[in-house]
Amino acid sequence: MVAEAEVVCQQSVPVLEVPFFGKGSNFEEINEVVAIPSPVSSPEFRQVGRGATESVSVDLSTSQLDVKSLDEFPDPCNIESTVLQFVPSIRSGSFADIGPRRYMEDEHIRIDDLSSQLGSLFKIPKPSAFYGVFDGHGGPEAAAYVRRHVLRLFFEDVNFPQSCEVDDDFLAGVENSVRKSFLLADLALADDCTVNSSSGTTALTALIFGRLLMVANAGDCRAVLCRKGEAIDMSEDHRPIYPSERRRVEELGGFIDDGYLNGVLSVSRALGDWDMKLPKGSSSPLIAEPEVRQMVLTEDDEFLIIGCDGIWDVMSSQHAVSLVRRGLRRHDDPEQCARDLVMEALRRNTFDNLTVIVICFSEPDYREQPSPRQRRLRCCSLSAEALCSLRSAMRIRD
Repeated sequence: MVAEAEVVCQQSVPVLEVPFFGKGSNFEEINEVVAIPSPVSSPEFRQVGRGATESVSVDLSTSQLDVKSLDEFPDPCNIESTVLQFVPSIRSGSFADIGPRRYMEDEHIRIDDLSSQLGSLFKIPKPSAFYGVFDGHGGPEAAAYVRRHVLRLFFEDVNFPQSCEVDDDFLAGVENSVRKSFLLADLALADDCTVNSSSGTTALTALIFGRLLMVANAGDCRAVLCRKGEAIDMSEDHRPIYPSERRRVEELGGFIDDGYLNGVLSVSRALGDWDMKLPKGSSSPLIAEPEVRQMVLTEDDEFLIIGCDGIWDVMSSQHAVSLVRRGLRRHDDPEQCARDLVMEALRRNTFDNLTVIVICFSEPDYREQPSPRQRRLRCCSLSAEALCSLRSAMRIRD
């Protein structure tokens, strides 16, 4: 069973003080979860991020070098021989802000030591960690439900594979378990009477086992890896306007109007939104199936950024990586870096709620030293006597 732990809540922009989940509920408290904003239980309109998508273009040119699917994952024996010396030293920081919206609908979770959270009944490789961001729409209920039950949905109820080693069987089992978790969470939202059928959430999770990084995404949150200062996208934004998603949507009988799925939703994958998916078992253009990508971490991999679309609507992956990298070299504080990303997005006039997690894999190579102060030229005044002596010397020389 999952141990009880402490939840620390943070709301960086004042909002109306109302109960956390509106109708009230006893939720499973999670260890090592910080900066979780308190949402207001009033529903927001369902057209997610219309202002942001209409006024700001998203940078899609970021490199996706070295992003691998499960079929492309290298043989574990070769992994051991090439990166045996590297063991991630995991630490993280997060920050969330309501932004210009009236209600906070984002949720997130971060667990730097997953094995201690799950307890001795689970055997998993070490180090192990789990992170997630959930960007709600149509009200905060769906995102709050997923975060509240995340350990049960992602580990207890899906027969999560157990092993002390990262091998082929473990890799296949983890990916299968993650996919099941997204679908299980989607069905759970349909069955829970406290969740409005028009409420939904995007979801992005990141798992770390030893040197394995696995990212699963359904929606328009994004994960970006920093490798020697280069931004590598570990997820793809699922928007109806993208060719691959448009084809899938139209094949399933959906349509896209002004960039919105069926004229309503700005994402093509999400958990919940059962008013668009009913009846159960039918083929819907809106799906909860995640895309899963994974990477073998090496000493070149510095950190991972995961954030909701309020960040990426106004900032490229490379810009975010460069900002965090500079910050870590100055103060080595991932939480401060997360805050800096949020502040930068606000400065760029984002239209959405903002949530970011920065996960570091190692200590920085060095910290930048303050640049030496430039020498200042000083103006010197001459006394009348000195000035006369100078003039006399100049006349003698002439």
